[in-house]
Amino acid sequence: MYASVRFHVSVKTKKNHDEKYCYTDIRFPGHGAVLSFIFLPLFYMSFSALRARKGFTLIELLLVIGIIAILASIVIVAINPTKQLGNARDAQRRSDVNTVLNAVYQYAIDNNGNLPSGITTTRKEICASAAGTACGVAAVTIDLDALTGSYIVKLPHDPQNAATASGTQYFIVKDANGRITVDAPRSEQAGTISVQR
Repeated sequence: MYASVRFHVSVKTKKNHDEKYCYTDIRFPGHGAVLSFIFLPLFYMSFSALRARKGFTLIELLLVIGIIAILASIVIVAINPTKQLGNARDAQRRSDVNTVLNAVYQYAIDNNGNLPSGITTTRKEICASAAGTACGVAAVTIDLDALTGSYIVKLPHDPQNAATASGTQYFIVKDANGRITVDAPRSEQAGTISVQR
């Protein structure tokens, strides 16, 4: 027994508003049975429809822009650039106060244990007269330009302080036991950053 297969394709124009379809008859001559299958044109798209659709619709564009905006806002909240920048400036402050304290102790080692003049038990702002501006009142500022050159390249300034100002926004004090404390009171994420030795 052999089956005969007949394919018939019916294509109608769009002017008649008829759907295009394809059907197949499989005949079994010995039995007289006919099986018919109708295939809907799922794969079919006319060339005129492809030519008409050249870009994206406005709704598609708005959806994509909306999704990108939502994802960008989530990333910005997660990263929190303001906090990250504040943390970076605080790290710079910690580094600066350590650098100043190390320079003071190197100076003391080279000068028979004598600290730079002006470091007293009164807390004073570290001043750099080499910045082009004279230091302020001696009772509240201390000129540590003696450290520059041999012990430190230049006196650091607070990251949010103008580099041209003579005041560094870092403070130094000696306690009754002779221990030196250098601090940065303008810390953004924590309390005052200070180092004591």
